[in-house]
Amino acid sequence: MKRTYIIAGVLLAVVAGWFLWPKGSTGDRHDMGGKPEVSVVTMKTGPVVLTKDLPGRTSAVRIAEIRPQVSGIITRRFFVEGSMVKQGQQLYQIDPAPFQAAYNSARANLNKAEANVKSVEAKSSRYGELVKIGGISKQEFDDATASLAQAHADVAIAKAEVSTAKINLDYTKVMAPISGRIGQTKVTEGALVNANQSEPLAVVQQLDFIYVDVSQSSAELMQLRKIREEHKDKSSGDPAATVHLIVDGKPVGEPGKLKFSDVTVNPTTGTVLLRLLFPNATHEILPGMFVHARLEQWKDEQAILVSQKSVTRQADGSVSVWVVGTDGKVNPRPITVSEIVGDKWIVSNGLKPGEKVVLEGIMKIRPGMEVKCVEAGAPSTPAK
Repeated sequence: MKRTYIIAGVLLAVVAGWFLWPKGSTGDRHDMGGKPEVSVVTMKTGPVVLTKDLPGRTSAVRIAEIRPQVSGIITRRFFVEGSMVKQGQQLYQIDPAPFQAAYNSARANLNKAEANVKSVEAKSSRYGELVKIGGISKQEFDDATASLAQAHADVAIAKAEVSTAKINLDYTKVMAPISGRIGQTKVTEGALVNANQSEPLAVVQQLDFIYVDVSQSSAELMQLRKIREEHKDKSSGDPAATVHLIVDGKPVGEPGKLKFSDVTVNPTTGTVLLRLLFPNATHEILPGMFVHARLEQWKDEQAILVSQKSVTRQADGSVSVWVVGTDGKVNPRPITVSEIVGDKWIVSNGLKPGEKVVLEGIMKIRPGMEVKCVEAGAPSTPAK
């Protein structure tokens, strides 16, 4: 009988314990006031920059292909391959001997023509006096006058030939048309070059600044215009004024700027060409490199960001968050979001600075429930 009483007592204790033991996990227990504890984030405004990384190729700002303007034999080279050259610096010397002879001949022809003018002028002057007294016929005087005019024309032709010969003689000195870094030479001393050849002797590229040509899809441009329109009262500055050069995932050098955007869309790719200009004082960036350009397309000095963990998306595509009111009660609120920045959404409409949005604990709440708020990152109050 005693054993029966003991068994009955144990069963009674087990049943009582099952009814009296708190239900649910430790995380679902309420505090002394019966309010569930939730983690919240207080909304505040801050600057947000919307960027876009676009791939592209670099190219020199100025490129000069060095070609001879007269034919001849290269007698000397005056530069070191890969070095910096200055505008007007001599790069090559073409054999000047035939051009010097042509110049000397032209000068001699000019002297001859000028001497002939003096003789014809004296004859024309004498005939002018004789025709007045009838010493010569009018025809002879006219012939003398014509001979003088022809002599002057011969002088003009001789001067032009001298100028041409001087130009060709000067062209035997091949000069650098721009300042920059010169590449590999294609010819050596003793090579025959032609005035109309297609292959350059060398190429000079100006690298103090560098171009980056990138392409952006027309769809992205349309979306960007929509975002600017939505935030036109908050945005500041030219949205595409500043760009950064990205090489191997890291920003390099000083910021650049957008030089121009093409006015037509490529029908094959559906993209628009953008040309960007970057300072390159150290010549670190070389033409032909594959890089990325990070464009600051839009900037909002007073943007509101909400964590993606706080956002609930409905079946119809609408978005909402749980907001704790001033009375401590929580309710869902529809909002409008535009772009993702990191792990957050940019809020276009629906939230104001100072409002508290639930970050964690959404599964424990329902509309109109009073909650205990703990700012995200702050230690929670231990359950009693």
